[in-house]
Amino acid sequence: MPNFTKTAIKQSFIKLLNEKPLKQITVRDIVEDCGINRNSFYYHFADIPTLLEEMITEEATRIIAEHPTVDSIEDCLIAVMQFAMQNKRAIMHIYNSVSRVLYEQYLWQVSEAVVTAYFNQLTEGTEIQPEDKRIVIQFYKCACFGMTTEWIRTGMHADIQADVHRLCELKKGMAEEMLARCCKQNP
Repeated sequence: MPNFTKTAIKQSFIKLLNEKPLKQITVRDIVEDCGINRNSFYYHFADIPTLLEEMITEEATRIIAEHPTVDSIEDCLIAVMQFAMQNKRAIMHIYNSVSRVLYEQYLWQVSEAVVTAYFNQLTEGTEIQPEDKRIVIQFYKCACFGMTTEWIRTGMHADIQADVHRLCELKKGMAEEMLARCCKQNP
């Protein structure tokens, strides 16, 4: 059963993050926006960084749970970028704050989960060395993370879905070819 006060705090925080930089948001702003008292905030969260960390962790867990299987690298990239596309200003405010590392940890976690889900599906029934699979997953995880952080770093102005689609068209079959080479080289 969801805690309505915690939910209200989180919703107010995201709303405020979409309006102004993280460093300008105070506990007072959050409690005034959601209509609770300060004690209620502190009952649930020690401070704003704790609130942010919990929200990022929950979002990563949600996205990972929603993508137990992934059909393509394009789906991987879109899953990783999903929350950022829906909350551009909030993500820019987090990215340009001292809490950037939290968001980067979230991106790594989600990138690894969706890419691993994709490659587990792709390699099902094949004999591939665990080390080869690890290297291929690492490569694609870095690609997802890098493309996402570059898009954020440059202000999220590009149509990232169109860019992802075009990139995937240009490299179509690359993952399958890498895995085929791994299988050929296995004794």
